[in-house]
Amino acid sequence: MTSSEVLSMYENIAGLTNQMAAAARMGDMDRLSQLEGQCATEARAASTGVTALNGGQRLRKIDLLKQILANDREIRDVTDPWMNTIPGMARQ
Repeated sequence: MTSSEVLSMYENIAGLTNQMAAAARMGDMDRLSQLEGQCATEARAASTGVTALNGGQRLRKIDLLKQILANDREIRDVTDPWMNTIPGMARQ
């Protein structure tokens, strides 16, 4: 994977997880499931390893990973609200 392909993959995943969070907020679990499949397909490319990034590209990748994790947290807050009832597990 080239550095451009790596960033493109992370940008696609960030976009998909953003759409997933919106679907979760709207309660559209069918759409959420569909997007989850697309996201998994996109992420499979990383299973063989990705090119290390430097400088601005590395910072962009970190920013995209933060977005992906924030979207994941939002999706989990909507789909697994019981987690917030466990002491020490509530979102800070």
